[in-house]
Amino acid sequence: MSDTTIDAVAAIDTPFVRELVKQWRAQDSHGAWEGKSDEVLLAPYIISKEQRREMPIIGDPDPETLWRLELFYNAVGLAIERQTGSVATPMMKMSHEGFGRLVLTAGRLVVVNKYLRDVHRFGFETMDKLADEGAKTVAAAVEMIQTYPDVVNYG
Repeated sequence: MSDTTIDAVAAIDTPFVRELVKQWRAQDSHGAWEGKSDEVLLAPYIISKEQRREMPIIGDPDPETLWRLELFYNAVGLAIERQTGSVATPMMKMSHEGFGRLVLTAGRLVVVNKYLRDVHRFGFETMDKLADEGAKTVAAAVEMIQTYPDVVNYG
């Protein structure tokens, strides 16, 4: 087994990636993905350097890419909720050209504020990098919630 495969297996077992897999599985209302492995479901998130080089610099994201992006940030929100008990809701405003903004809010607090560009190229080089980015985003949001609990728990 190569190091890349070992890293992918370890990444699949991280809390964030497990949450992302749950998001994907929840979308399968007809059982079409039942027999597919988690790695196969998450494969569209992995884009090698060569694949990225072949993509145009400017391009319109297709609906599948936008859906993949949405599932990624839904998983971030649910991972935040599991750690803090506070519901973190994503809101995304995207132009047809692939530029936009994503925020996740918990109560009155913005816990993630991300400007998005070149969304048609959304992806990660490896499963490890996917897991790291998700975990990093969740950790920053959890820290924000812990720093400002009164803003989250208003009313």
